[in-house]
Amino acid sequence: MPIARITGQGLVAIALSVALLWTCLIGERLIVRHASARQAQLMRELHQLQRSRHTEPVSIPTPAVPRPTHITVG
Repeated sequence: MPIARITGQGLVAIALSVALLWTCLIGERLIVRHASARQAQLMRELHQLQRSRHTEPVSIPTPAVPRPTHITVG
């Protein structure tokens, strides 16, 4: 003798819940995959920008010449 019985309406509700759960899981994986691909693309672009904006000095700066100190007595 069964204690509880699942009706047709209950089976439909369970099937819809399972379908919704699988849809959410698949959607999440697609979103994460797309976000990872976009992140990799942005990192490549950032690296390329850093290489292209790398500035090189026109000439080597000349060292400062120390000036002799003048001592005055007075």
